[in-house]
Amino acid sequence: MTASAARPRYAYLGPAGTFTEAALRQVVSDTEAEYLPQTDVTSAIEAVRSGVADHAVVAIESTGEGGVTATLDALAVGSPLVVQREMLVPVAFTLVARPGIALSDVRRISAHPHAWVQCRRWLAEHLPDATHVPATSNTAPAALIAQDPEGAGALGFDAALVPPPAVAHYGLDVLADGVADNPDAVTRFVLLGRPGVVPEPTGADKTTLVVHLPSNEAGALLAMLDQLATRGVNLSRIESRPIGDELGRYSFSLDIEGHVAEPRVAEALMGLHRTCPHVRFLGSYPRADHKPNEVARGTGGEAYDGAMAWVRAVRAGEAF
Repeated sequence: MTASAARPRYAYLGPAGTFTEAALRQVVSDTEAEYLPQTDVTSAIEAVRSGVADHAVVAIESTGEGGVTATLDALAVGSPLVVQREMLVPVAFTLVARPGIALSDVRRISAHPHAWVQCRRWLAEHLPDATHVPATSNTAPAALIAQDPEGAGALGFDAALVPPPAVAHYGLDVLADGVADNPDAVTRFVLLGRPGVVPEPTGADKTTLVVHLPSNEAGALLAMLDQLATRGVNLSRIESRPIGDELGRYSFSLDIEGHVAEPRVAEALMGLHRTCPHVRFLGSYPRADHKPNEVARGTGGEAYDGAMAWVRAVRAGEAF
């Protein structure tokens, strides 16, 4: 197979059956691309930076836990990558075990930390004495059960919380289905790639940024937010993350509603670049819900064009 005919490579948190794989399947099928399962989010991101993969799909935000810190921290440093698309995946879990295990037998449950958090009320009600055995992904314990269905080895757990698709994939016995505290739980995933020409705006877009504030400057956070507010740019997510060089130093991860090609967003980014010591652009991309961005009066493209035309007329002595 020639390089031009090679299928694109997508890194994601594996093994097969994870919610991340479900998000990846919204982008491209496994017949059109090569799926590269990774042991963790950082490995998926680094696979793109090293050239092992062309793209990565990673979780970035959930209704239960907010921002996925491993993703936010990995994108804030290192070789630049950009978000090219976002995908939403509904989240619920199935409690599974190897044959012969009953719900009353369960004392130790293997689960990814995010899965445990999203099911803790259900677990407290139905299995109050069960302890958490952390897993590297939502399907890692499913793969372990499938490798040892007779219990010949020591798994270190009695049951596992896994995504529903993993049940059939690994041939697991179901102890409880629809395990979740929030029936409307959703995880937001993003498609990452190397920087390039930014796609044209759709009118329903987001832009993701990492911003550092000036040190020891009173009102620095307010000044940063004012760059957005005065231009009618709405925030849909803001989270602080430690920079890591010393205590008390934080960066901010932002999702704003709008596209860098829009004058109001571009002007806001210029304002951030002028007043903040570090701004990293992580992409402008279509919203998964396709909801058009609301544009406040006086901040749309036509308003900016009209204002600029007026300034040019003032400079030319044609308007006052």
